Amino acid sequence: MQKTPWGKALALLAPATLLFVAVVIIPLAMTVLLSLYSWGQYTGIVETLTLENWREVLSDPYFGEMFLRTLRISLLATLLAAVVGAPEAYILNRMDRRWKGFFLLIILGPLLMSVVARTLGWALLFGGANGVANQALMKIGLIDAPLPFMFTETGVVIALAHVMMPFMVLSVWTALQRLDPQIENAALSLGAGQATVIRRVIIPQIMPGILSGSIIVFALCASAFATPAIIGGRRLKVASTLAYDEFLNTLDWPLGATVAVLLLIGIVLIIVGCNTLVERRYSEVFK
Repeated sequence: MQKTPWGKALALLAPATLLFVAVVIIPLAMTVLLSLYSWGQYTGIVETLTLENWREVLSDPYFGEMFLRTLRISLLATLLAAVVGAPEAYILNRMDRRWKGFFLLIILGPLLMSVVARTLGWALLFGGANGVANQALMKIGLIDAPLPFMFTETGVVIALAHVMMPFMVLSVWTALQRLDPQIENAALSLGAGQATVIRRVIIPQIMPGILSGSIIVFALCASAFATPAIIGGRRLKVASTLAYDEFLNTLDWPLGATVAVLLLIGIVLIIVGCNTLVERRYSEVFK
């Protein structure tokens, strides 16, 4: 008996669907269920359903501070990545074809190495008062005294922005492929200055790429663990390092699962809201 096209589609989708359920849906469901269990120092995990963990996380100012810090660091790192990455993508797009591939490889190069290795590199650059970054800034006269980078939000933001920069550059560069270079020439021929062309012509055209890159960078920053753990240390906890500590240090798995689930819910809500904005922007620009 010959299968219908609908049956063939289901047969093709079945392996991917089963894999998605096995590696994503089931672990998430188990994590949510774990967050509803109770825990005691002498009893361990007690498989009785309760909302006590959720009540504790949502009512304790300590956890609220961790989530606000995560949001603040993620937003600042995303903003820094956009401010630096968008001009990088524009310059890359205007390069001669002979050099474009080489510099694209340089931009994507950090993705070829471990995020831990890149973060340790930043730790060596920051390195306290005698670190390379402070010494360089003092030699060129930008600062008079060493700045604290390690174990501060500033250091975490800089390191995260560098780690996530390729994702922003790629998103903006993709949007620039849709931009006709003759539009810039037409604006210049009509008397517009270069600053006006960038502000009135280029930025509105690449804004969907900036928004798309910001969604990716924000989601990765909010869930990042290695960079905040190395640069921030134990003094500067974020949601991901807080969940890690609850799981492996205090062994309160239900509370750690609650923090992880709340972090996931927050990221998903922000991404869905921003994605709606991006889709609306794309429909306005490219309709």
